[in-house]
Amino acid sequence: MIKTTFTETFGVEHPILCGGMTGLGTAQLISAVANAGALGFLTALTQPSPEALSREIARTRDLTDKPFGVNLTILPTINPVPYDEYRAAIIESGVKVVETAGSSPEPHMDDFRKAGVKVIHKATSVRHAVSAAQKGVDAISIDGFECAGHPGEDDVPGLILIPAAVRALSIPVIASGGIATGAGLVAALALGACAANMGTRFIATTEAPVHENVKLQVVKNTERDTLIVFRQFHNSARVARNSISEEIAEISSRPGATFADIAHLASGARGRENVLGRGEMENGMWWASQAQGLIHEVDSVQNVVDTIIAEAENVITERLARTVVA
Repeated sequence: MIKTTFTETFGVEHPILCGGMTGLGTAQLISAVANAGALGFLTALTQPSPEALSREIARTRDLTDKPFGVNLTILPTINPVPYDEYRAAIIESGVKVVETAGSSPEPHMDDFRKAGVKVIHKATSVRHAVSAAQKGVDAISIDGFECAGHPGEDDVPGLILIPAAVRALSIPVIASGGIATGAGLVAALALGACAANMGTRFIATTEAPVHENVKLQVVKNTERDTLIVFRQFHNSARVARNSISEEIAEISSRPGATFADIAHLASGARGRENVLGRGEMENGMWWASQAQGLIHEVDSVQNVVDTIIAEAENVITERLARTVVA
């Protein structure tokens, strides 16, 4: 059993999180994460309305009596998102931990504080982590360059970013990005983090609500099978390498290219429907981290968590003892 400030603060068995993933953070997966003793986050904006989010929270409670949270990603959108209503749905449903990401969590902090909700803010740089800490969040999930999704524009990998954040902060730090094994968890703890956040590893599970082709592709892919797109638009994103993401990168590199030139290829709806839903792996953009190179099987969430913890304990008690010469 590995106990840390994270397990004590958030009332879970293991220092492992499954952070918010658009299209995947639903009751089916997150209840399994909770039942395995880790902390998972429903993705608020995967639900089409605040009312639907309330129903999904209730559905998750029907499947587990253990703690889970909700991710609220705050980003500018073409169609305005009723963030205040999603926040109210979270609070009224009695959820006690929220993962925020994207823009500053400050507009939501007063209401979350009054409701006794703990806030973990995901940041991609030390300066943004410090800013969020000053606004009163309870913990920082620091996202290294290896991560899926938006790693920021600084390109700092976890080996540097994690201890830099730990040094700058007085609140708990969660390591995120490119972690999928027990050895990775131990490395994160050695760098000063109190837990590890994993996303891509939980895609390759039996409970993940995506087509089986997606899970098998994660297993097949290596650490080289991702691509950074949108860099020219100052919105860098790491996605799985396929013909669509390669086409996006090629078009974006042309002189004078704009996001409008690739919008039809990069559509989130296209990726969710064609790739995640129908398993058409070359018919949309989808998100994955470099941790793909560390994932070698599709397994149940319970087995994934148990294996990670068992490996971490073995690394701590045996492998390091054999490796380090006194």
